[in-house]
Amino acid sequence: MMKRLENKIPPPVITLFFAAIMWGCSFLVPSVEMSLTLRLILSLVLIGLGIFFAIAGVVSFKKAATTVNPLKPETASLLVTSGVYKYSRNPMYVGLVLLLLAWNVYLSTPLSLFGIMGFILYMNRYQIKPEESALTTLFGREFIRYQSQVRRWL
Repeated sequence: MMKRLENKIPPPVITLFFAAIMWGCSFLVPSVEMSLTLRLILSLVLIGLGIFFAIAGVVSFKKAATTVNPLKPETASLLVTSGVYKYSRNPMYVGLVLLLLAWNVYLSTPLSLFGIMGFILYMNRYQIKPEESALTTLFGREFIRYQSQVRRWL
């Protein structure tokens, strides 16, 4: 049953799902006192970083002329290890985590951090592990070597 979730839901949809959970959590406990200005500044910085990571990942894939579609990793034509992929095997997902972190700062509710943890756990199990399996099948030792040199997240 759970295997049916592997590579089936687009990561931005998963992000919105966990953002909604985080928003719901914000009604369950009081927020941390923080000025709106500070929350907005910190949130905007995190949004900027998130967008940077996501776009850098897409640009690297486009330059390599390989698929950006996370639902079909088996269609990758090239293993991308340059650019932002020197630092993270999943910079687009790092970007989504940073967007959720920005949302958490804006909500200023510590309980909503569980939404970020849920997102990471979901992505590791249902998105990243199947991708890694497909990439190991496609690129073998080259991907295994890359995995040993570059972290999954950061």
